[in-house]
Amino acid sequence: MELPLENASAQGVDVRTEKLEGRKRRISANLQVPYSVEQLWQILTDYDHLADFIPSLAKSRRIDHPQGGVRLEQIGAQSFLKLKFCARVVLDMIETFPHQIDFRMVEGDFREFSGSWQIQSVRSSEQPITDLCYTVLVVPHLAMPVGLIERRLGQGLVLNLTAIRQRADVLFG
Repeated sequence: MELPLENASAQGVDVRTEKLEGRKRRISANLQVPYSVEQLWQILTDYDHLADFIPSLAKSRRIDHPQGGVRLEQIGAQSFLKLKFCARVVLDMIETFPHQIDFRMVEGDFREFSGSWQIQSVRSSEQPITDLCYTVLVVPHLAMPVGLIERRLGQGLVLNLTAIRQRADVLFG
């Protein structure tokens, strides 16, 4: 079952939530931006500075990876009903320049957390248009209410993709 997120289209962000088996959810967000694939890649892979402009990230930093790959520690934070919700994940990143960044949680506050960024050129003439898509597959722990996690992630994706577009405006506009 797919559920659209209210108010997302006002920001140009298309958000879809799929209820999979049990407590598993797939949440996808899509946005077209007037910048090149390479420009968006530069923003998304500036891992140590993502928390500077992504509203739901309190912390993002590269940490040592035992096999020499890209590993991040990220802490997400959102307020809800005067309570602050924080979640920590350690993610292994697999970069396929310039079109895809896959991630998989190796440690953190969810039972499962994995997904990808996909960056596809729609038009590459003098005024490029690029489709930016973020997909996450999440299974919260039993103590976490899945409906709340699903809604907060969906709402956060609207803000996050909008923040990436605004960052591109600052850097390249």
